[in-house]
Amino acid sequence: MTPNRWTWHGGGLSAARAHFGQDDWLDLSTGINPQAWPHAEATPVDWRSLPDEQALRTLEQVAAAHFGCDTDHVCAVPGTEVGLRLAGSLLDGMAHHLSPTYRTHEAMLPGSSPLAFDALAKADGANLILANPNNPDGRLLDRTALRDILARRAPSGWLILDEAFADAHPGHSLADMVDDHRRLVIFRSFGKFFGLAGLRLGFVLGPRALIARLRATLGAWPVSSAAIAIGTAAYCDRAWIAAERDRLAAEAGELDAQLHARGYAVTGACPLFRLIECGDAGALFERLARRGILTRPFERQPGWLRLGLPGSRAALDRFTAALDDHD
Repeated sequence: MTPNRWTWHGGGLSAARAHFGQDDWLDLSTGINPQAWPHAEATPVDWRSLPDEQALRTLEQVAAAHFGCDTDHVCAVPGTEVGLRLAGSLLDGMAHHLSPTYRTHEAMLPGSSPLAFDALAKADGANLILANPNNPDGRLLDRTALRDILARRAPSGWLILDEAFADAHPGHSLADMVDDHRRLVIFRSFGKFFGLAGLRLGFVLGPRALIARLRATLGAWPVSSAAIAIGTAAYCDRAWIAAERDRLAAEAGELDAQLHARGYAVTGACPLFRLIECGDAGALFERLARRGILTRPFERQPGWLRLGLPGSRAALDRFTAALDDHD
């Protein structure tokens, strides 16, 4: 079976249950932190009133402090998927997207053409969208390289930078460079690092004129009261954020060790996921799925399989036992 139904994005547990007949699933198909910020359920949420505008501004203020940019350049959106598509509709001109990467990048800019990383110099002056770190291969560009890419967009092109996984790499972000005089737009995800993807919260960072147009498109109450309350509290929890960066790196290192011990080459790495290459990743996807473990295959790269973090010693042991079980 070619696992095409699971190659669009991570998740799809309902389809997996229906197809493979398992009830107890370990979902390793996403890059979402399996250890969510622990205080979401205890955070007070006013479910009876419309989202408060001043509370939304406070969320954007604490998020801006976390990103390292000015509040005026930050707009909360109901998830980066929505933010990417809305912002893309506001940008004109020839466009390229680096490949391989998120499928949404292919769709957000009309007429965008794929570009291999080693051909990046050919895209001077055009709009360019790239992810840093990239998904699924974890490619991470430093600030010097990113500033050079931004400079080559002149005079009319935009650098559209997807930093969905950048919370684990704060020193590589260009958020502090967003201002009214640079053609730079950045997208930040809340749900991935904080492990609360169902909250549907993200942010667009850009020049104030673009942010104003985006706000006008979004209209009133762009995000829920729950997203405002939980997002504000989580971004203020600096001790948890710092500890989580260390924990994710340690857990990813342990996953590496277990994979290497079994002969799997880790060819792409981010603290929230690993990419392995093997002879028949589709067969490995099937074998794991029959044991109730969902991973992320790729239609265009049949030798790739992306693995999220198991999230606990018991989950890691279950995964490695499934790798060892060849029956």
